[in-house]
Amino acid sequence: MTGWGVLKSLWVTFKHLVVTYIEDLRYGKRRYFTPEGVEARRSSDVRGIFTVQYPEEKLPVPEAFRYLPFLVYEEGPNGEKQMRCTSCGICAKVCPPQCIWIVRRNDPQTGRPIPAPAAFYIDVDICMNCGFCAEFCPFDAIKMDHDYEIASYNRLSEHIYDLEKLAKPVSYYASIRPTDYALEEAARAQKGDAKKAGSTAG
Repeated sequence: MTGWGVLKSLWVTFKHLVVTYIEDLRYGKRRYFTPEGVEARRSSDVRGIFTVQYPEEKLPVPEAFRYLPFLVYEEGPNGEKQMRCTSCGICAKVCPPQCIWIVRRNDPQTGRPIPAPAAFYIDVDICMNCGFCAEFCPFDAIKMDHDYEIASYNRLSEHIYDLEKLAKPVSYYASIRPTDYALEEAARAQKGDAKKAGSTAG
């Protein structure tokens, strides 16, 4: 036990300290609080410090990153929300922790069900972020969000999301998942063309 290993580890730490200051001088103000600086510090050949100064700096999340579900709505010509959700209940059935509750809407005159939710709740503290709800939804009405900063002081008022809190426009979905959105729109257009061709042939 000569302590040689301890001295070697201290030397490595000291080298990292010195290199950090050298890199700071080399990059200048671009080293911190800029997208370029974050990318440089998260690369495989980073030298010196690579800590991200959260929350002022945040690592970009990949497009396929999933956190909490949200409901997609189309924006009508007069600005009204046209929910894609038909309250079919498939998402609630496949949800492993059973954190989704749906109240179906009924026609007040006939009492028949209307394909739209009267209420939609997700307990985000129970949600395990598996994405089954989005995967099994036949109407592309529920998707997984990128927003992971949901800390609050009141669980009951803040962490049980209702229809208003869950609803986000399709333009938002296109902005966070452009690849998936483009594929879905292409598939939807192809299905529409096939339907038109079928009706024309008939």
